[in-house]
Amino acid sequence: MYDNVCKFITEEFTADIATWLLGSPVNLTLLSLSELSLEPIRADSLILQDVDNNLVLHLEFQTDPDPAIPFRMADYRLRVYRRFPQKRMRQIVIYLRKTGSQLVQQTSFLLERTTHSFDVIRLWERQPSEFLNPNCVGLLPFAVLSNTENPQEILNQAAQLIEEIPERMVQINLVGTAAILAGLVLKEEVIKTILREEVMRESVIYQEILRTGFQRGRLEGRQEGIQQTQEQIARTLLQRNMPVEEVASLTGLTIEQVQSLQNSVDNN
Repeated sequence: MYDNVCKFITEEFTADIATWLLGSPVNLTLLSLSELSLEPIRADSLILQDVDNNLVLHLEFQTDPDPAIPFRMADYRLRVYRRFPQKRMRQIVIYLRKTGSQLVQQTSFLLERTTHSFDVIRLWERQPSEFLNPNCVGLLPFAVLSNTENPQEILNQAAQLIEEIPERMVQINLVGTAAILAGLVLKEEVIKTILREEVMRESVIYQEILRTGFQRGRLEGRQEGIQQTQEQIARTLLQRNMPVEEVASLTGLTIEQVQSLQNSVDNN
């Protein structure tokens, strides 16, 4: 979820992200992934190109450490080189949630004589001022994840800057994304006291998160209903002294689940 939010921010505020990472608001556009034979691509991967300067920017937003990151960065670099050997490439892994794992310290892929390096940003090591920039409003949602002992105050400052933005849609999207990312470090009740919930809910990405959660809840509900039916049938069969193995085979439950139900039946 958080990775997708970051991807949304990058696509909506590309110039601000480019200014932050590359030092200037270069004209970045999404690179056609079919050209790189990268379909399907992971949701947390984002590859953009600057046509004028032959530059490719590859971003990986990670909520938590992933041991596969070094290989993935090397793999993507070679894919881009195969298709565009003349282009330079900058690769950056951006970690969102603070962790003590050594995986977030890795900046290279090593395999015998093969070495590939990439950059890493750990947001919790960056200063809030880097993101509380009224000239790069797309960075505001990241401020709450920066190096601070008071994320509530930082979110307050970000919210004040968002309030000053005249474009209604920009304001809505920033409130929505800031609210979601703040969930990594603050409780929902605190976030709602700072960011206006009615504005938050108008955000496209916020609505998408809610819709996804609703669909997942419906799926889990159906699965729960199926399991309840399986258990009801299993109890009936167990009461007829059918062997546990046969009950498991007929109902689709595991042996352990059926044994647990057997204990319940025996106790009753």
